[in-house]
Amino acid sequence: MAGQSQFALLKQRRFMPYFTVQALGAFNDNVYRQSIIALLVVMGVSLSERTLYTNLAPAIFILPYFLFSAIAGQIAEKVEKHKLIVITTAMEIAIMSIAAVGFLLENMPVLLVALFLTGMQSTLFGPVKYSILPSVLRPEELTGGNGLVEMGTSLSILAGMIYGGLVIKLAGSYGPEAAAISIVVLAIAGNVVARMIPKVDAGAPALKVNWNPVPESVAIMRLAKRQPAVRNAILGVSWFWFVGTVLTAQLPTYAELHLGGVANDTALYIFALALFSIGVGVGSLLCEKLSGRSVEIGLVPIGAFGITAFLLDLYFARPGAPPATGLTIAQFLGDRAGWRIVIDLTGIGVFTGFFVVPLFALIQSRTPRSELSRVIAGLNIQNSLFIVTAAILGVLLQMDGFSVGDLRIPLPGLSIPQVFLALAIANGLVALWIFTIVPEFLMRFVSMLLVRVLYRLHPRDIESSVPAEGAALIVCNHVSYMDALILSAAIPRPVRFVMYYRIFNVPGMHWIFRHAKAIPIAGAKEDPALMQRAFDAVDAALANGELVGIFPEGKLSRDGEIAAFKSGVERILARAAERGQRVPVVPMALRGMWSSMWSHRDSRMGRMRLPRRARAHVEVVAGPPIEDGTSTDAGALEAQVRMLRGDAA
Repeated sequence: MAGQSQFALLKQRRFMPYFTVQALGAFNDNVYRQSIIALLVVMGVSLSERTLYTNLAPAIFILPYFLFSAIAGQIAEKVEKHKLIVITTAMEIAIMSIAAVGFLLENMPVLLVALFLTGMQSTLFGPVKYSILPSVLRPEELTGGNGLVEMGTSLSILAGMIYGGLVIKLAGSYGPEAAAISIVVLAIAGNVVARMIPKVDAGAPALKVNWNPVPESVAIMRLAKRQPAVRNAILGVSWFWFVGTVLTAQLPTYAELHLGGVANDTALYIFALALFSIGVGVGSLLCEKLSGRSVEIGLVPIGAFGITAFLLDLYFARPGAPPATGLTIAQFLGDRAGWRIVIDLTGIGVFTGFFVVPLFALIQSRTPRSELSRVIAGLNIQNSLFIVTAAILGVLLQMDGFSVGDLRIPLPGLSIPQVFLALAIANGLVALWIFTIVPEFLMRFVSMLLVRVLYRLHPRDIESSVPAEGAALIVCNHVSYMDALILSAAIPRPVRFVMYYRIFNVPGMHWIFRHAKAIPIAGAKEDPALMQRAFDAVDAALANGELVGIFPEGKLSRDGEIAAFKSGVERILARAAERGQRVPVVPMALRGMWSSMWSHRDSRMGRMRLPRRARAHVEVVAGPPIEDGTSTDAGALEAQVRMLRGDAA
């Protein structure tokens, strides 16, 4: 399993049918929506009426998310997930049959009614879409699985838009019939594949459904915001939809006015959209490799600042009119400046993948299974708000003002490149705000960057040993000054490390340890008051359901061997037992650290020189958790850590 690629999931029944259903659904939704727009052209509808319908359609589709997400989240929590997916895909067949009648009759009201019903069906499927993954994937597969889903979704949306725009045009006089047949066949295919998904137990089968959407929406939003990291991950995902909506909504006009595309020809627009979508797919797939098959939210800051950098360059690449108009894709690519825009659009997509995939994985890994569907429903409500806000704001920013009676309300009147510049600045500010209020995102980035640059890290059995939620005590051998950072990079949840106060105060590292909420400690003879404060802080952290990491040797190894574990670990567990808390203990071992930099193998002068053992192979090996720490002692834990480390000092 350690070297298994995420693509291996595509061969397994626990994932492949679900992945196919999700991709078919995204594809069919966009075939339908683009076919409506193409039909308006065939029907000879006036430009003003066509504009009305094209702006009305997204609003009709998104409205059910506001109305029914709270109910959908409860149903997804209560009903067995395989059964619910089969039901929702059967609903799609019925809805697409209504839409097919609309195409055959060329009746726009019928098509819009069916579009509303499609939004309702998507609302019901939404909470299942991501809440099912933690039940069918192992913890170390979450990032890769989410990357595949995000890749499949983005490419399916793109393919659906292309197919939907072409099916009516290429079929000639039989265009409406071709669109009608396509959407019904795709819906049937989705239902057939859905029946192959294995059964997945309901998260909360005893949940009583509240059918009043207003108070339940408020309750679900509160539930989604209970944990700070999850709350801000949800905010990050919604911001992803905001950025994506602003960007993609401008692309049709941007392609014509600033890329030099042919008027009333969508070829260059589809090409620009394809670059962004393919970039999202590539970035999503790269997340597993870059994260080392763990939920690595350290990628989120990289993604955020990468999006800002490429958006800024997109503005500077073409701030005004193009040098030529009426260009085909080949002619556009014949200009060097065109390739710069290609790189920018693709880069925005790649870093968007880095940004959103770890956030989805974090939400899934940190939320209790019995609440996950409702949290996803809360996410969908917030996403809808951000999408609508982005669409309205994108229009308002480009207006120079409007009148209300005799009152003239001025507006910025920005060009599309200036909208991209404003989006780049806003994205940077929002990212800084999120990372300021929840330092864990930035701390994971710092630890990931330092560890990835200095070492080649190989975690083993971490995800299966460290509990996904609740308190636990991590015990590990102590070899170098970098041990806490290495364990932080290997363990997906934040850890409160107890560390010797002199290491805590090391210049340059103090900022990192302080923001990581490390707990400084001293010996009883050095500073008994500091030692007592440290034990009190450990008690509070465990009582709060946090992970606490300790190095029971009490000092760095001087010879590469593991020293006797001190009794402080027993004292921590005994204090927890006195207040009625049974704390599990997870033994871990660092392997290969003695021969790496920053251990005592070198003299102080040797450590100050450029290390010869940079990029050393280092393993973090976790053993099975001891569910009740009071059943063990320091000697037994020392023996387990010795066994885990073996001879690989």
